[in-house]
Amino acid sequence: MDENQRWILSFYRNSEITGALFFGRLAQYLPYDDLRADITRHFADESQHARYWTDCLAQLGATPLRLDDAYQDRYFEAIGIPANIMEILAITKVFEARVIRQYHQHSKVEGLEAPVLQTFEKIMTDEAWHLKWVSGALENLKPKFGAEKVEARLSHYRKIDAEVYASVLQEYDSRLAGIFGRKV
Repeated sequence: MDENQRWILSFYRNSEITGALFFGRLAQYLPYDDLRADITRHFADESQHARYWTDCLAQLGATPLRLDDAYQDRYFEAIGIPANIMEILAITKVFEARVIRQYHQHSKVEGLEAPVLQTFEKIMTDEAWHLKWVSGALENLKPKFGAEKVEARLSHYRKIDAEVYASVLQEYDSRLAGIFGRKV
């Protein structure tokens, strides 16, 4: 395993840990009874995904790198702290869609090692559920917050997501090119 691959798998792992910690806190203190079970499952999935990446790295003869920067940190730098549950779910929906696209793109890389492909396969089922439950919860919140406001937040967060993703690509271009064999 080269250092670029070790780094990107560690980056994925770190992002999953960051998500687990966020959703764990949210599940612990969330005042919305109807969302608590799904958020708890989301927390558990994110935690499990971090373990899957850790196991994947071990199967490839590597240990995870300690990374101080997670993808989500860049979101919060760009948007600030979400003001309410609708904003939390809107940014989560946009983020989960980005994760699915990134994981799908990476899973199609030619010559991918079996442990990496198997890890993507395990995680992608959960990621699809994350997107489904968050989308449904947002729909249910439209009467409370207003459909136009929900859609405006989603649009705003998609714009921020594109900017954050572009900055990550620029910053880590050489690492990602090493993985994908080309510029992404």
